[in-house]
Amino acid sequence: MFGIFGHPDAAAITALGLHALQHRGQEAAGIVSFDGKRFHSERRMGLVGDNFSRREVIDRLPGMSAVGHVRYSTTGETILRNVQPLFAELDAGGFAIGHNGNLTNGITLRKQLVRDGAMMQSTTDTEVMLHLVARARRNRFVDRFIEGLRQIEGAYAFVAMTNKKLVGARDPLGIRPLVLGKLDGCPILASETCALDVIGATYVRDIENGEVVVFDEDGAQSHKPFPPMQARPCIFEYIYFARPDSVVGGRSVYDIRKNMGAELAREAPASADVIVPVPDSGVPAALGFSQAAGIPYELGIIRNHYVGRTFIEPTQQIRQLGVRLKHSANRAVVNGKRIVLVDDSIVRGTTSTKIVQMMRDAGASEVHFRIASPPITHPDYYGIDTPERDKLLAATHDLEGMRQFIGADSLAFLSVDGIYRAMGAGARDPVRPQFTDHCFTGEYPTGLTDQTGQQNTPRQLSLLAEAG
Repeated sequence: MFGIFGHPDAAAITALGLHALQHRGQEAAGIVSFDGKRFHSERRMGLVGDNFSRREVIDRLPGMSAVGHVRYSTTGETILRNVQPLFAELDAGGFAIGHNGNLTNGITLRKQLVRDGAMMQSTTDTEVMLHLVARARRNRFVDRFIEGLRQIEGAYAFVAMTNKKLVGARDPLGIRPLVLGKLDGCPILASETCALDVIGATYVRDIENGEVVVFDEDGAQSHKPFPPMQARPCIFEYIYFARPDSVVGGRSVYDIRKNMGAELAREAPASADVIVPVPDSGVPAALGFSQAAGIPYELGIIRNHYVGRTFIEPTQQIRQLGVRLKHSANRAVVNGKRIVLVDDSIVRGTTSTKIVQMMRDAGASEVHFRIASPPITHPDYYGIDTPERDKLLAATHDLEGMRQFIGADSLAFLSVDGIYRAMGAGARDPVRPQFTDHCFTGEYPTGLTDQTGQQNTPRQLSLLAEAG
């Protein structure tokens, strides 16, 4: 997500910011601008560069304020009406909103709203927030927005815009990231610092967990509508989701990923001739592993960056060859060598299986697999698209079963404490975990109403606040 307030090139800057954030979603992109009188919206399927690089598109988004979004669907179909930012005319004027994360009571709230007469225009959970704000019985917009926030649970970072304000908000645990920057004196909200870097903006600070920030002609205001809690950012932002050149929560993502690789080398060493990253997300961890183990690092796999997500795969035979469209073996590096493949994670294991076989076909004498995160044993409900538990390899196989499934000579994962050490946090505190790590531990830090039918009670919320 990206938003800017008060800049004459708001839409063009937003498009550049979305380019930097393309890794956070490749299905669709959208921008809404405001020109002082009316709102303008352009929402398209596909990549930012394919839709927002032409001058005529930006010219259709006039104004000094804009918000943008790239879509990575975890709820709702991949169709145009689900593309964000969503926009609606409220009684006080227009309201555009973009959302990073997932509401774990979104389905429950949606059913209640429909029963009460709401007419939903999308199938995404973000629209729930739009309706909650529209129905709030408060005078000031910020109070209506906060009233909506008090009714939702899960992980969220919101960037919203009205005809007078730019608004940002993070959930009480700060699971999803949101940062504040400035360009030519104008405030910017973005999911990651890399979006600030690409436009030459200055990083100011992270939006705090549970904070709502509002920017208008009178300046900036900060609101803290929730009881104070210990922040628990999603650890998967550091493992996979964030861009390596971003700084998340004051930590360099690149450095953290190298640390994970170094910890992995100490926990699970291997006798090998060369360390090979699984590109691109395994590259920093493989560097860290190589340096800690004293084993040379080589690009034994070359990634093709020009394969689009819309490639037609008409037959099963072509589908099985799909991994070769994105990854090719560098035979000169691999042939006759004992190699250690380093990747960030294993979900279903299907891609890992194909890559191991690719290395064997290229002549590797031994293929050892090292994963720079713990086994993923539980699904995510906070905005990372992991499947249900019965589709997770680590939830259905023990370590030896996983090794046999992917066909490696050996397999090892970084421990939970190892990943915390890589974060500079010491061992995991079992009473007050420093991060949201449910994919590895099964401990979900919020209510999961849509999954369990049980909402957080006021007593549970109080205990959560006390624990923070």
